[in-house]
Amino acid sequence: MLVVGLAPAAHGGNRTGRIFTGDRSGDWLYRALHRFGFANQPHSIDRNDGLKLIDCYITAAIHCAPPDNKPAPEEFDHCRPYLLEELERLKKVRAVVPLGMIGFKTYFRARKELGWRNPPRLPVFSHGGVTLLEDGTGVVSSYHPSQQNTQTGKLTEAMFDDVFRKARRVIEST
Repeated sequence: MLVVGLAPAAHGGNRTGRIFTGDRSGDWLYRALHRFGFANQPHSIDRNDGLKLIDCYITAAIHCAPPDNKPAPEEFDHCRPYLLEELERLKKVRAVVPLGMIGFKTYFRARKELGWRNPPRLPVFSHGGVTLLEDGTGVVSSYHPSQQNTQTGKLTEAMFDDVFRKARRVIEST
């Protein structure tokens, strides 16, 4: 499974050296990954905390913390080669979980740039939406576990769990 986020948080991944580590979004993500067998433990506080991902890789559209957590278009352009290289190296991905609209659009744009077939009409982003691609990859969309979404109830743990339950089913069915 591949998880595509936005960028390392200034006080999380940028500080700790591992994406989604040491921030509240990561707290949500690693709990869910653990519940569905994609991580050996439900928390990640620093690079030496013993966390091991299981059949899972996490990346981001941008590889450095953007000022004010608002990335400029140039930052996407500057970081895209890193994302493209990661995608080319990941040969066994069966499920992709883009976190938020930006992760969703970034993933489909990267596929296009790599010459991979996308649906003729790109799917509409919806939380929990599943798109099965011609190459057998399942894309399971999720709201980003940002505090803006989790503290307002736009994203609940049950909703987030449903995404990873669907991703697990996609993997097991291929």
